[in-house]
This record gives sequence, structure tokens and C-alpha cells, in this order.
Amino acid sequence: MIDEEQSEQAQTEWLGTTAAAKRLGITTRTLYRFIDEGYIAAYRMGRVIRVKGEDVDAYIQSCRIEPGTISHLYPEVAPKAPDSDSAGA
Repeated sequence: MIDEEQSEQAQTEWLGTTAAAKRLGITTRTLYRFIDEGYIAAYRMGRVIRVKGEDVDAYIQSCRIEPGTISHLYPEVAPKAPDSDSAGA
């Protein structure tokens, strides 16, 4: 049982805040805000803050956009009205 725990801990990928922010494509300041707001779990180890790689990956997955859910972000294209000038000539 102890060997299993040690094996699991050895497989955990710990990221510093700079590496985690880079992996997410955000600034470290935004990462700290995400941690503070509870979006991403973080751990204080002495004077440093570490984030599990699997937690970062889970956050990325939770942000996935499902198809058909962002139609409100782009305008509907209206059909083009015929030109009245060219029709009367």
C-alpha cells in the first residue's frame, strides 16, 4: 500500500506558477486570480506555490466550448437587398 502511494506521488507532475500559466496561455497574475477564485487548486510548499499538471489539464477541459453554443457572439448575416438603382435603368 505504501509503495502504491509513493508511486502515485512520483507520477504527479508539479508545475510552478510560471509553467502553469504558460501551459494555460495566461499571465501569472491571471493564474493567481484563478487560484484565488477556486477555479484551479494550488498548494503552498514552503514559500512557493505549486499546481498539479492534472488540475491544469482538467481546467482546460472544463473550458471546452461545445459546438453550437456561441452563436450569440457573431451577428446573423442578413440577405442582401436588391439595388433599386440598377433595377430602374
